[in-house]
Amino acid sequence: MAQQITQRKQQGEKEGMAANFPRPTYSELQNQYTNYKNGLQQIASKIGDVESEAEEHKLVLETLASLPGERKCFRMINGVLVERTVKDVVPALKTNSDGLRKVLEDLVKQYNSKQVEMEKWKVCLFLPSSSFGGHMCEEFT
Repeated sequence: MAQQITQRKQQGEKEGMAANFPRPTYSELQNQYTNYKNGLQQIASKIGDVESEAEEHKLVLETLASLPGERKCFRMINGVLVERTVKDVVPALKTNSDGLRKVLEDLVKQYNSKQVEMEKWKVCLFLPSSSFGGHMCEEFT
């Protein structure tokens, strides 16, 4: 009997909590969904740009690896073409390449995090009182 009362009380608290928060309109939900999708697309676009640039760095490093260190090469720095030697350019390119890899890893983590957040939002939207939702859905109410 005491267990049934406790269950009813908990159910009433859940229903009361739901009554305190107005249900979002269709357009608000659509805007939230659009914001999630746009955020994911922007991050995906950045990932594509960084991957492309990292691939260019990789190709240049592979090309320069077979050349003698004293050979002249040209490097674009802030829109200015600068003459250097291979031995001067390779360390800078490696540093840039490592930096691009780090940025790429961070962007992928950010994308995955945003994707998980969107999935949580979807679950909480359609199953707000589910055992999966519970406290997790409080941030979306």
